[in-house]
Amino acid sequence: MSTPRLVFATGNAHKISELEAILAPAWEGFGPGLVARMSDFDVEEPIEDGATFEENSLIKARHLAGATGLAAIADDSGIAVDILGGAPGIFSARWCGRHGDDQANLDLLLSQLSDVRDEQRSAAFVSAAALVLPDGREFVERGEVQGHLLREPRGNGGFGYDPIFVPDGFDVSTAQMSADEKNAISHRGIAFRRLAPTIIEALRG
Repeated sequence: MSTPRLVFATGNAHKISELEAILAPAWEGFGPGLVARMSDFDVEEPIEDGATFEENSLIKARHLAGATGLAAIADDSGIAVDILGGAPGIFSARWCGRHGDDQANLDLLLSQLSDVRDEQRSAAFVSAAALVLPDGREFVERGEVQGHLLREPRGNGGFGYDPIFVPDGFDVSTAQMSADEKNAISHRGIAFRRLAPTIIEALRG
């Protein structure tokens, strides 16, 4: 087991695995244990009071880098509905007023869009991934997946708004995709892949 050189602002093992799968093929020296998660450290959650996905991802990464002395990565993600002016956006995880209640968030969004015609139900999953190094350097990359919203949920996979989101070019929701299919096109995966060369360069140096 290697000594951690990068810490991820998450306790989600799936996110760690996704990042490791992106880094490993491009980094010969990559090995298990190089990426730690925030829950491995005694670090309090920061207040995410940014106005954009980019600002919130940087808030988390700065906080974690300062607390651990390691390079830190964080992401902030959500769904942006065009007819709602980009909402729920950064409030996606607490759209119903409670943080992390996926079913209530989804039900509220469907209710708000009940009278919206199919051709006006365009939306995008958005993610901003930030890297903050102990020397203060900061990097942010953005990933987006365009699509449209269904009128009722389909599929049992994924989480959040996956059951009502159909990416452009597909006829199934992201909740009906396998994990590999979803990861190949996901907004978070796009952001991580764009950030990966910078992560590798920083950790090699």
